[in-house]
Amino acid sequence: SSGINAEWPLRPGKSGAFDAQVAEHWEKGGEGAVNLAHAVVNACKTPSNFKFLYDLEQPLISKMNIIVQKIYGGEGVEISEEIADKIKNLENQGYGNLPICMAKTHLSLSCDVSKKGVPTGFKVPIQDVRLSAGAGFVYPLAGTISTMPGLPTRPAFYNIDVDTDTGDITGLF
Repeated sequence: SSGINAEWPLRPGKSGAFDAQVAEHWEKGGEGAVNLAHAVVNACKTPSNFKFLYDLEQPLISKMNIIVQKIYGGEGVEISEEIADKIKNLENQGYGNLPICMAKTHLSLSCDVSKKGVPTGFKVPIQDVRLSAGAGFVYPLAGTISTMPGLPTRPAFYNIDVDTDTGDITGLF
């Protein structure tokens, strides 16, 4: 809690936050997060005027273009015939009305990390498009991007063991 007093003037109202609470769960367990939990519940009860940047009924490519134009300042997306077919397949399967979650580098508004600041006149190349049906969104992979693999059905910790006689750990790798 050493930095709390210095940070406490950054409370709600000064920076547009709904509420701010000190979370000390790391020190006090559940008791240290009760006020934060109440603030989250209150925030969830508050009416919101959230709306998507685009109409969800638009085609997936249109939604991608809107994101590139209105958020990144670019001209639109660049899509190969193979990716266009993949997008059309998703739409034909009934996933066209899902929102878009772009996966791209954080190092530039474009996909070219050498273009710093606020570049203009660029297109964002879509290398792949994937469906996250359970979460309810489609995510285009813009430029060269790595994604994390899903978790296995059996967690790796089941294979880890410590020999209490020798202290040797097995099953880590």
